[in-house]
Amino acid sequence: MLKEVEIHGYCDERFETVKEAFLKNFEDDLEVGASFAATIDGEFVVDMWAGYADTSKTIPWERDTIVNVFSTTKVITVLCTLMCVDRGLLDLDVPVAKYWPEFAQAGKEKILVRYILSHTSGLSGFEKKMRTKTLYDWNKVVNTLAAQKPWWEPGTKSGYHAFTHGYLLGELVRRVTGKSLGTYFREEVAIPLNADFNIGFSEEHDSRVAELIPPEFDLIQLAEWGFEPGSVAMRTLVNPAPSVKQSLTRAWRAAEIPAANGHGNARSLARIGAALACGGEIDNVRLLSSNTINKALEEQIYDTDLVLLYPVRFGLGFGLNSKEIELGPNPRAFYWSGWGGSILIMDPDAKTSFAYTMNNMIWKHGIPSDPRTVRLGNAFNKVLGTL
Repeated sequence: MLKEVEIHGYCDERFETVKEAFLKNFEDDLEVGASFAATIDGEFVVDMWAGYADTSKTIPWERDTIVNVFSTTKVITVLCTLMCVDRGLLDLDVPVAKYWPEFAQAGKEKILVRYILSHTSGLSGFEKKMRTKTLYDWNKVVNTLAAQKPWWEPGTKSGYHAFTHGYLLGELVRRVTGKSLGTYFREEVAIPLNADFNIGFSEEHDSRVAELIPPEFDLIQLAEWGFEPGSVAMRTLVNPAPSVKQSLTRAWRAAEIPAANGHGNARSLARIGAALACGGEIDNVRLLSSNTINKALEEQIYDTDLVLLYPVRFGLGFGLNSKEIELGPNPRAFYWSGWGGSILIMDPDAKTSFAYTMNNMIWKHGIPSDPRTVRLGNAFNKVLGTL
């Protein structure tokens, strides 16, 4: 494997051990194609890619290869929502129904905007049976959620909003801006930052999308991992059931599924993350005020999540550093990750961002501990400690 892999891109000589860790992941046969990028003070110190974009290993992973990062997309969606808060279009402490009147149905008239962000609204999944194809119909999905009762008392527990997070936040953004989440992100974030990330895109980009290689998975495993039939966790995760096959279709790529179908690479994620890590602004492009970022990093809930079944410390949409999920030495580091292994970590104290994307998916239930990102993170943080 070592002779077959060539690492492309840029790596500051101080971070040579990070490059070695990236290569080691290929040597250990954990990768097919991947990209890794990191910034300090908004400047790239690492921007690497290697391997292949397809299962048969015939198409090289290129500089502009993009891939579906699943739930890492939520960082982007949360950012857009917080931008609306920052601009006075949304208030965290008023009911969602102020902006979305239909949402007041089924006892939801008092659910606050912050509850949606922090995964505590009680709407982690769908009551009605959902097919993956239904996710492509925005109005149908948001109308379904508007009519649905919460599954627990809002604000008291977190239950990871696997798919619903993107629709709930996306509809709030649409109501106050008149733009879909994907359009708002493209116009207000991607274009100003020159970040190659998309939530919904046309077929002209299909040729550069890496082919995802699904993890071994069977719904029976959920029972083995402690997911009980009829539980909040099971109802959230299997309706609709995870589907890599659907994500390879043109219909999935064209739709806006802001919790799950963002496509980008490590460079674009690290670029966006750099703005969050540097007080909300890089290269004279301001996305957020430092005050709003500080609010987003205030703990909203820290308990065993009803869906993930392990402790998660949530801020306003972001996962926060905790004893169970250690992101680095600084307590204000924050993140989110996606099914299969992608991740974006930001540290406002060190002013760093760290992003990883890949096409070989690994999924083991429990505290996030993908061996590839653990290795890369340890190498990166070790160098940071010497600077």
